[in-house]
Amino acid sequence: MQARHFALVPAAGAGIRFGAERPKQYQRLVGRPLLEHAVCVLATHPSIHAVYVALAPGDGGFGECQWEIRHAPVVPLYCGGSSRAATVFNALVAIRDRLEADDWVLVHDAARPCLSRAELDRLLLQVESDAVGGLLALAATDTLKQSDGERVVGTVPREGLWRALTPQMFRYGLLIEALHRAGPNPTDESAAIEALGLRPLLVPGAATNIKVTHPEDMVLAAAILAQRGEQVCA
Repeated sequence: MQARHFALVPAAGAGIRFGAERPKQYQRLVGRPLLEHAVCVLATHPSIHAVYVALAPGDGGFGECQWEIRHAPVVPLYCGGSSRAATVFNALVAIRDRLEADDWVLVHDAARPCLSRAELDRLLLQVESDAVGGLLALAATDTLKQSDGERVVGTVPREGLWRALTPQMFRYGLLIEALHRAGPNPTDESAAIEALGLRPLLVPGAATNIKVTHPEDMVLAAAILAQRGEQVCA
């Protein structure tokens, strides 16, 4: 049987750094919650079989979102853990009876509302035949400084350095094994795969695939979406 593609969006965080009363994923961006934008491009892609959204137990915002215009079903999983890695692992356990070991899982940040269809197409095309899996990433272009917290202690050569983006795409069986072994500490799925001694494929992403961390990032995200002239899931 041909491997299927599933998306998983961890959205159990409280968004403490964002500094708002409601979790960051439910802040309004161009008239809709941030989470809807992050899920949209995944749920409307013809290759995605289903989108699972991993939420905190007791989450009250998911039901307020509009999920009616989709190609793939958007399924909530109330299984959030103490970290991103724990949330993703809990979600993979929750859907273990629905996926085969060779099925692909694309993990995407709830706080990345500007993923484009072109990026997603490129990731699917390039990783589909890879033995390990891979992720969208952006080659570092800025001069990088190492600090002691307040002052520069060195300059880090940027050659060969990449910024990890999402989605990150790995086989279900490999990903759940990697996260099980790694525990709650990896900051992304690629790090867990790397800990197994494997080397994920880097797929060039776009600088517009930003992660919303602070309120001012919402202004930039809104500008990116407006420049594209896109309507969410239209």
